[in-house]
Amino acid sequence: MEVILSSPRGFCAGVVRSIDIVDICLRKYGHPVYVKHQIVHNPHVVADLERKGAITVETVDEIPEGSVVVFSAHGSPPEDFEKAKERGLKVIDAVCPLVTRVHNEAKKYHREGKKVLLVGHVGHQEVRGTMGQVEMTLIPDDSDAQLPDWDEDENVAVLTQTTLSITDTARAIDAIKGRFYNAVVRNDVCYATTNRQQAIIHIAGMVELVLVIGAPNSSNCNRLREVAEAQGVTSYLINGPDEINPSWIKGIDKVGITSGASTPEVLVESVIHALAPEKVTMLEGVEEDVEFTLPKELR
Repeated sequence: MEVILSSPRGFCAGVVRSIDIVDICLRKYGHPVYVKHQIVHNPHVVADLERKGAITVETVDEIPEGSVVVFSAHGSPPEDFEKAKERGLKVIDAVCPLVTRVHNEAKKYHREGKKVLLVGHVGHQEVRGTMGQVEMTLIPDDSDAQLPDWDEDENVAVLTQTTLSITDTARAIDAIKGRFYNAVVRNDVCYATTNRQQAIIHIAGMVELVLVIGAPNSSNCNRLREVAEAQGVTSYLINGPDEINPSWIKGIDKVGITSGASTPEVLVESVIHALAPEKVTMLEGVEEDVEFTLPKELR
C-alpha cells in the first residue's frame, strides 16, 4: 500500500494562535484557566490543554467569579462578554482574526442599512458568534436553502462562515445573487479551508480511498470528507487509528490522507503508523506563511 499525503493539511494560523493563547494564560495566570467552548474542535487538543490545567465549559455562568477565561477560536456573541463582565471575569479572546473580520463586516453593512445574510451551518459555534453581532438571517449552505421573501432590489450583504465547502458556498452565493441583484457579496471562506479543499480535489484522482483525520464536530474536517466524496472517491472521517475499519483498506493500493485545520500532526502520524504502508508520498502544495499576533494582554 502507498499512502499519499495531502499538503497543506493540519493546523492553520488561527488554531495555532488559540492553542498558544491557552498555554500562555496557564503560565501567566496559573491554573485553572477556563475555556468557553472547546478552544478548537479536536478532543486530542482539548484533552492536552486540560491536562495542563484548562477547564472547558459551555456557558459563562459555569465559570467562578473573578476567574480567567479564554473565549474559543470560533468567536462568541456580545452577550457572553457582557455576562463575563458582570461576573468579574478576565476575558482573553482567542477568536480567529479571520472570524473577527466577518464580525466587523456584519457591523459595517448593518450600519449602512443593508440586510445581512450569513451562509453557514445551523448551530455551529462560529455561526452563533457571528449572528450575535447584529440582526441577520442564516442561509444554510445547501441547494434547497429557502431565501427570504424580500423585494428583489433589497440592499443585501452576504457573509459566509469561514469553514464551508467552497463549492457549496459558491452555489449558495449564486442563488442569492440570482434573487437579489443588489447583493454585496463577501466570500469569507478562509485561506486554510480553501487550500485544504483544493489539495484534496487534486489528490482524489490519484487514490482509491481518502481518510480525513479530524473530529466529527469539526466543520472543516467534515467538508474535506464531503469534497473527496464529491470527486467520486470513498472517504471516511476518523479521529485516530482506532477508528479505522480493516474492511475499508482491504485490496486498496493507494490511500490519500489529509487533516483538518484543528487536527494535530501526531494524529496523522499515528494513522500512517497503523496502516504500515510500503511507501509514503507527500505531495507539494500551497505554502502557508500566515501568522497572527497574540491579544494585546499577552504580548
